[in-house]
Amino acid sequence: MQNVMKRCMRWSIFTWHVHGSYLYYLSQGNFTIYIPVNRERTDGNIGRGETFPFGTNVIEVDADNVRNIEFDCIIYQTPANYLQDQYRLLSEEQRRLPRIYLEHDPPRQHPTDTSHVVKDPSVTIVHVTHFNRLMWDNNGVPNFVIEHGVTDSGVAYQGDIEKGIVVINNLSARGRLLGLDVFNEMRRHIPLDLIGMGTEDIGLGEVLHPRLPEFTSRYRFFLNPIRYTSFGLAVCEAMMTGLPVVGLATTEMPTVFVNGVNGIIHTDLNYLIRQMKRLLEDREYAARIGKAGQRTVRSRYNIERFSADWEKLLHYVIKTRNHEESYRIYQ
Repeated sequence: MQNVMKRCMRWSIFTWHVHGSYLYYLSQGNFTIYIPVNRERTDGNIGRGETFPFGTNVIEVDADNVRNIEFDCIIYQTPANYLQDQYRLLSEEQRRLPRIYLEHDPPRQHPTDTSHVVKDPSVTIVHVTHFNRLMWDNNGVPNFVIEHGVTDSGVAYQGDIEKGIVVINNLSARGRLLGLDVFNEMRRHIPLDLIGMGTEDIGLGEVLHPRLPEFTSRYRFFLNPIRYTSFGLAVCEAMMTGLPVVGLATTEMPTVFVNGVNGIIHTDLNYLIRQMKRLLEDREYAARIGKAGQRTVRSRYNIERFSADWEKLLHYVIKTRNHEESYRIYQ
């Protein structure tokens, strides 16, 4: 009975508000998440904000008071969290708690030879895709993958707007990495709308997260022009609605999509342009691709599996305090 009770415990986690969508989906799990807030609302210290409908288990803590609260685990999400913020906000005792580094991205400096910032084997690295885990040099630190999970909004695909929709924040400033040139080239041939924070110069601007499913569901297809990143939550969300996804056959994408079956992926932009024209001309074809993608996301990226993976990981990391043993049990 005691072991069962421990498994059902509601763990207390401290982390930073770095990726709002990820934090929202993480908060669907059976744990309490504390996030710092300061008067200046500096990076990671913005508190709950007003974009996401967080539940009561996401709790703001004044940055100056973090060291006075009891947590079960610390989750770092950026090099700044790990190298600077923990020493400013956390007590010495808190810095000895079980620690996880949640790595959202593949390596930037070099795709295969970049050493991860975490070199301490008592810290566990969590990657969000198998591609990321493969490309990072993880320094022998225990590391594994928890793939994304998203909720089902219940919004159904309509596809009546004969355009593609792109969802990327600050695309103009993020350049080739996020596919600005790909977007501009495709836009010469295909009608495309762009939404996201900081897109007013070349797109429609921000659409708040709770409104995204309804807004995007009317477009004929979802285009992901990103060259090099993790598997995007925006892609998962589009799939959950039943939007057919078009994207580059890079990073994690080829493990998710079978070209022409549950999505359309390729490295040849001319091929993708031809396929997007077909989607615009044939709504039934678009709906068939989107429906198959929806079955994929419901099976692989459902929120129940995601939350269970996190709860299982936290249980072992917190319970054992021995990361080598935790890694063996979890795997």
